Amino acid sequence: MSQVARWSARITGSRLFEVSIVVAIGANAIVLGLETYPHLGEARPLLHGLELFFRALFVVEIAIRILAYGRRPQDFFRNGWNVFDFVVTMAVFVPGLHGDSTILRVVRIARVLRLVRFSPGLRTIVSALLRSLPGVGGALALALVTLYVYGMAGWLIFKDVYPEEYGNIGRAVLTLFVLLSLETLPELIEQGLAVSRWTLVYYVSYVLITANLLVNILIAVIVNSMEEVRRLEMTEGLAPDFDEDGDGIPDELDRIAISQRLDDLRAVIMELERELRVGRRDTH
Repeated sequence: MSQVARWSARITGSRLFEVSIVVAIGANAIVLGLETYPHLGEARPLLHGLELFFRALFVVEIAIRILAYGRRPQDFFRNGWNVFDFVVTMAVFVPGLHGDSTILRVVRIARVLRLVRFSPGLRTIVSALLRSLPGVGGALALALVTLYVYGMAGWLIFKDVYPEEYGNIGRAVLTLFVLLSLETLPELIEQGLAVSRWTLVYYVSYVLITANLLVNILIAVIVNSMEEVRRLEMTEGLAPDFDEDGDGIPDELDRIAISQRLDDLRAVIMELERELRVGRRDTH
């Protein structure tokens, strides 16, 4: 590793460097907020100068992070957070993004999201949400099917009595979607009872399936993803070359397997300690 790479690695690994970048991102967020006020007068050129300063500062930060990888700068892009930082930092230099365009403002606002990488708690939550997307997609598909089925049933029951709420499938689904908040439940139950007492079964079953069962499924998917992320972070530096499936490539599933084995081993040790304590009491 060259002298520049070692110097860059020491800088990026220091606490002062991280704190400085966090402060800079926070100050940049304040500047973006101040720019939303219409009457800035002489302060606007100052804010523009600060924006240029932050651009240069973040470019220098990315350059130092890349230099810290020495002769393998491509390894910088193997980390998803590094890729995100690089994109939101360099996007402002894309030809056509200049002046006060909406896209440029979105890119500048996205810089604030970089604070997530410096907070382990936020990073875990975001990683868990991303890992839960396939499961969440399945839960949402089930929710859409449920809304459609109950929407058609509501249209058949209430289309002539309450056309504003159930006049067609679109209005029926919209009514049931708003019902997910449970705020309109008393009013809808009262309207249903005016038609038939059996409509109570319709609304109660809908609330039980959607507001309870589907929500709990969604929460379970996210919690499971957070547990997987926790295991990945726990084994991040434990055994980077561990390969459970024998494909020659250490992957996330292998690292999750490590943490699961550690939990099993911990449970076995606790059970042995319990048996030893019981055995000692018996001997006395």
